[in-house]
Amino acid sequence: MTDFNRSVLPDAVRSNGATPNPWWANAVVYQIYPRSFQDTNGDGIGDLKGITSRLDYLADLGVDVLWLSPVYRSPQDDNGYDISDYQDIDPLFGTLEDMDELLAEAHKRGLKIVMDLVVNHTSDEHAWFQASRDKDDPHADWYWWRPAKPGHEPGTPGAEPNRWGSYFGGSAWQYDPKRGEYYLHQFSRKQPDLNWENPEVRKAVYKMMNWWMDRGIDGFRMDVITLISKHLDSHGRLPGEVDSELSEGEIGEEGYTNASPFCSDGPRLDEFLAEMRREVFEGREGYMNVGEAPGITPERNEFITNPAHKELDMLFLFDHVSVDQSPESKWDTRAFVPKKLQDRMSRQQEAVRNAGWASLFFCNHDQPRVVSRWGNDADRESRELSAKAFGMLLHMHRGTPYIYEGEELGMTNAHFTTLEQYRDLESINGYRQRVEEAKCQSAESMMDALALIGRDNARTPMQWDASKYAGFTAPDAATEPWIDVNPNHVEINAAEEFDDPESVYSFYKKLIAMRHNNATIATGEWNLIAADSEQVYSFTRTSGDDTILVIVNLTDKTAQVPAEVAQLLEDGVGESQVLLSTYDAVHSVKSVARGELARWEGVVIQL
Repeated sequence: MTDFNRSVLPDAVRSNGATPNPWWANAVVYQIYPRSFQDTNGDGIGDLKGITSRLDYLADLGVDVLWLSPVYRSPQDDNGYDISDYQDIDPLFGTLEDMDELLAEAHKRGLKIVMDLVVNHTSDEHAWFQASRDKDDPHADWYWWRPAKPGHEPGTPGAEPNRWGSYFGGSAWQYDPKRGEYYLHQFSRKQPDLNWENPEVRKAVYKMMNWWMDRGIDGFRMDVITLISKHLDSHGRLPGEVDSELSEGEIGEEGYTNASPFCSDGPRLDEFLAEMRREVFEGREGYMNVGEAPGITPERNEFITNPAHKELDMLFLFDHVSVDQSPESKWDTRAFVPKKLQDRMSRQQEAVRNAGWASLFFCNHDQPRVVSRWGNDADRESRELSAKAFGMLLHMHRGTPYIYEGEELGMTNAHFTTLEQYRDLESINGYRQRVEEAKCQSAESMMDALALIGRDNARTPMQWDASKYAGFTAPDAATEPWIDVNPNHVEINAAEEFDDPESVYSFYKKLIAMRHNNATIATGEWNLIAADSEQVYSFTRTSGDDTILVIVNLTDKTAQVPAEVAQLLEDGVGESQVLLSTYDAVHSVKSVARGELARWEGVVIQL
């Protein structure tokens, strides 16, 4: 059981600035990608009954909250992030009754359920959008509709209202012949942006959110929620529109301008989030809400997550997961430099020193597997050591940690070699846009980028056992899994690791227990040590007289213990002081005594 074993943080301890401390301040969240978690009906796609069947595994791991990627009714253009009916479950995943059963069984085990919610946009098959295509309908202004540029034939290249590009490649505008206008879509053309300037849109969204909360869910993770407020000129025109007072910026290498600066953290974002808090969450207890926050700085995170401002509990920031990407394009990858990660995570930690809270993550459904991205998955020892090193680093920071399904096993990237193996719209469109159309990247380097950071790396089926389809679906199932199972499931799987005290899984159980039971780790002050080290990331966690030191070698080579750290350890370290090691206590005591850390060696020391 999880919730029942998590200690209550005393009032004397400060977390995000709220009094009393919120329950989630020492909780751990586990993200489930439903289509890849567990298939029970043999159609090759995971389902809600599959999640219910694995609740005991999740309770044993010790996590507190399950975050489900979208399971609403959807055409599945973007794997459910294109919602056509917010108040129904897609038949791929089951029924509303299956959802109710999952909620009841999760709650029995002390597990909370947080649903993924997409309200920056809907599917183009949503009833709201279909009604909006009629200019005389009450929903006519529920989306961002604009006429073609004067002097251009509607629907032809160059007639778009401005030159914004979409995150998924191509123009951010799609012509609709029925309405005779263009609609804005920052993502797929089947994901039109909702117009949050319209109060009726907001009322409808809040009504739907309350419906789910009343049904028994425990909160929401809100997809790209910081994009809901757009920058407009004094006449309500978007940048780059005819006669707009706002410039849309320069055209990039793919032939479009960047919409992000004008759609991220817009002028009414705080107003909208505070209104949502009042209309949906005020007066409720035991919930949590977290927002995905493209374009948000650590400093803005402090404001939005400060409980005094009554907006969101947490945000997902992205500056730390772009350290191996160029500013121009995520597909222009760079070598991993530990110090860059340290610098960006340090900034996030410093920003919430006095108020607000941090979300701690390296992996999710949009990010590749950290062990392949920044660690070393070339052999078993390297994989397990680097998986533990990054796990330790993340979970010892101040904030709420998120584990993505399979991260606790050290699951790796898919290692796909052909474009045909990919299912992700972003990856496929990105290849088409950059290699075939704009010709700004070679096919070889794009395939390398997809293999390193493509989203499908995180979406291969959960590896439960060594059977044909990794236990995700029956070995004799009539339908193969919707995406290839990673061949290394024979070695990397839950059944193999469950009873192994040295496994990555067992290591994660220890990390979670430390979060639950040690107030210093959950909420203590965070202070960087040895900021100039190129290999070793070191910091302390302090609460009153209690100080814990964390040192992690984030490289495949032996590293010197930084001088500032050595000074703290000048009296030596005993085995009893080692709270956790990526090797073992004896090994780490000897390492400290020698003044060097082995490759991927991380150690948590009670000072």
